[in-house]
Amino acid sequence: MAPLVILAGSLVASTGVKLFRSFKKPDVSLYEAISDDTHESTEHMPSIELVVTEVDEKKALERDFKIISATMGVAIAGALFVPALSVLSGIGIAYVSIPFYQKAYQSLKKGKVDIFVVDSIAIPAMFLSGFYFVSTLACWTYCLAQQLVYKTKDHSKKQLISVFSDLPSTVWVIKNGIEIEQGVENLESGDIVVVNAGETIAVDGTVVDGMATVDQHVLTGESQPAEKAVGDRAFASTIVLSGKIHIQVELSGQTTVAAQIAELLNNTAERKLGVQTRGEKMADKAALPTLALSALAMPIVGISGALAVLGSFIGSDIRIFAPISTLNFLKIASEKGILIKDGRALEKLSQVDTVVFDKTGTLTEEQPHVGHIYVFNGYSETDVLHYAATAEYKQTHPIAKAILQAARQRQIELTQVDNASYELGYGIKVLVGEDIICVGSLRFMEMENVALSEDIYKILNAAKEQGYSLVLVGLNGRLTGALELHATLRPEVKELIAGLHARNLTTYIISGDNEKPTQRLAQEIGIDNYFAEVLPEDKASLIEKLQDEGRTVCFVGDGINDSIALKRADVSISLANASSIAIDTAQILLMSGNLSNLEKLFELSKEMDANLNVSMMATVVPGVVIVSGVFFLHTGVISAVILNNCGLFAGVSNSMMPLIKHQKPDDKAEAA
Repeated sequence: MAPLVILAGSLVASTGVKLFRSFKKPDVSLYEAISDDTHESTEHMPSIELVVTEVDEKKALERDFKIISATMGVAIAGALFVPALSVLSGIGIAYVSIPFYQKAYQSLKKGKVDIFVVDSIAIPAMFLSGFYFVSTLACWTYCLAQQLVYKTKDHSKKQLISVFSDLPSTVWVIKNGIEIEQGVENLESGDIVVVNAGETIAVDGTVVDGMATVDQHVLTGESQPAEKAVGDRAFASTIVLSGKIHIQVELSGQTTVAAQIAELLNNTAERKLGVQTRGEKMADKAALPTLALSALAMPIVGISGALAVLGSFIGSDIRIFAPISTLNFLKIASEKGILIKDGRALEKLSQVDTVVFDKTGTLTEEQPHVGHIYVFNGYSETDVLHYAATAEYKQTHPIAKAILQAARQRQIELTQVDNASYELGYGIKVLVGEDIICVGSLRFMEMENVALSEDIYKILNAAKEQGYSLVLVGLNGRLTGALELHATLRPEVKELIAGLHARNLTTYIISGDNEKPTQRLAQEIGIDNYFAEVLPEDKASLIEKLQDEGRTVCFVGDGINDSIALKRADVSISLANASSIAIDTAQILLMSGNLSNLEKLFELSKEMDANLNVSMMATVVPGVVIVSGVFFLHTGVISAVILNNCGLFAGVSNSMMPLIKHQKPDDKAEAA
């Protein structure tokens, strides 16, 4: 018996000192550490500037759990051996409950009766009513749950970020022709880094020597390795599977694409979801009725029933479940090559009923393809394509790539160019031996005094009406022919549109092209509606028009002129190879650079919505059952504690289910 008394005395003394210090200078405690990132900043005490770091939160949780565990020991001793010890457990309960009282005080100052007010009444009321062990058990299980929640969130966040930020600490750098190993933090822009087969690339940069096959799935979600040669871009966190390359450093450390993605995911994981906000509002709105029902229960079923109603906490635990679900779905999305910059966008996507696509660069690829070849003055199609490809041989713009691809398909050999001059926006003129080849627009041909017939003007007008581009080819002042350039439809588009329609989504195209080509494209890929001849500044207005009709709109675009529409849409999606302003504006990025993952994104959104709805049920149903049980079955406070904790652990388990469902085969094998 004596050891128990000594233990209790030590606990009282230790807790008393900490309790005094906490009132003198408030510290980060259990409830604050967990709820400060999920309740609005206005809930904080205005006189205290509280910055919660991960270390602070971890220490606070561990400290509070130790205190309440010791308090639990005292409560057990009191229940079994020395009843007087039970009273002492109130000191530990009071200490870990300090944040409840602080927040309740702030709420009452604003004239609000919310969940914090109910908490501040329920805890001392339960203890003062003689339910010493039950009140201690309730606090202990809550603290244990918070410990588990923190560790789950911490583990999930680290896993999510490690997808992009697990980089080598050292690299091999070429200095004066010699390979030297040095720390990544000492790299400078322009350094040449050597990466061998099996190594992870630690920097963003351009390949200046060598060839390699690189696994980029961590950034793009694509399982097919990419071939890297001189002039190609290489990115941190990707892995060289075979070969060896020298990379000129452009970005390293925290400035790499991978590091910026990791930081972005870290930030978005803390944003509050709509369902979380609704749950918190529900809990706050239920506060006053809870107090009223508790008072009503007192004369009907007694103090135990009144306390049970007071501890029903309807909707409050969603602030725990929602962040865990968010983190897990962000991790799953990142593994599929989908970067979600705002978790609320994934939640909102489940409500979308209309998907609007920008045409150029989104439904079509950047590089067009050569269609019909027109010939003049006795030249053949092969001649025209040969002259055009020869002139464009060293160019890297999309039109040049299309012409060169067509020449390769016809196995046309090119001639060495002696001299070339390029008129920006018009065309290129090259000297081959004594011949002058001109390739470009009608204006360029006129500038270079190339003789043009009436037929070419008719062809140009027809091409414009049909939405095609025309590249003219001249040789020594004579027109040899013209190449018709068609937009190249992304190969995944038709299947994607069919999948979206299967989800009962309405689809639109927005295009600046004439109506006929836009209509033809819409019919070809099965899109329901289209807007043609739309000026860039009018795209956002069309999005607003659809929203005014009661639609929830997702806009998919990639250009500078899409930025306002992206901002106006309910959900905005862009591609990783889009313009920088589109990437910055969009809430979601498809890292593969194509639309193949868009249907997966909608599926994830649907799963997340279902998961959050189950979590909401896990936080609402136990409270409703508790209140109903009190009035109809005359259940008491012990049943309330059991039901609340069952709901808490059920909600946390449900939040973890997506990771199990989407577990990769390798992970499943390891687990087995």
